[in-house]
Amino acid sequence: MGDRYKVIGPLYDFLATIFSFGQIDKCKCGMHERIKPDAKVLFAGVGQGIDAIEAASLGAQVTVVDLSDTMLTVFRKKIQGRYFINPIRIVHSDIFAFEEYDRFDMVYANFFLNVFPEHVVLRLEEHLSRLVRPGGHMVVGDFSLPAGGFTARLVQNVYWYIADIIFYIMAKNALHPVYPYQEHLKRLGLEIEEVKRFRFLFDDRYYSILARKK
Repeated sequence: MGDRYKVIGPLYDFLATIFSFGQIDKCKCGMHERIKPDAKVLFAGVGQGIDAIEAASLGAQVTVVDLSDTMLTVFRKKIQGRYFINPIRIVHSDIFAFEEYDRFDMVYANFFLNVFPEHVVLRLEEHLSRLVRPGGHMVVGDFSLPAGGFTARLVQNVYWYIADIIFYIMAKNALHPVYPYQEHLKRLGLEIEEVKRFRFLFDDRYYSILARKK
């Protein structure tokens, strides 16, 4: 398995905190009030996993999947010595090889989909939606679409591309514009139930989308 995060992985959460003044972390946990005790919750591309740890603290049955051994090593260190009612299940795998369909009450893709080119993102969203049980929810937390006047959209685009280029150089992530996740989820037949937005400086930069599987 390839690991593109050997260099930047240990610094990932630190860089995200500095870059967003903590708003990325807030976005990742933005829909956690929907998590019920013993709910089956999956975090795809969990990274260092602040959102997964918080969900496990709420009593959820948490499964995390990540291809990066570097990220999972950091994650294991973060949970070492901590007690959870339901121990966190860690899966070192490509998410496409994880096929526990119709099993999870909630499936999270937080700042994960933006790693890939759009044709892969569309396949990923379809795959992740299949992991959600009927009536369950899929959550996408990520950079929000630029909005407002010309200057506002320009600033938001520049802000996004700074992050995108850094990760393109350091981890070979795809270069692309901000993806229209709400449109993608609607095309899959998911119903958008709630959108929470998170501000940085003068405008909304991130959002968390809660979509229900019918």
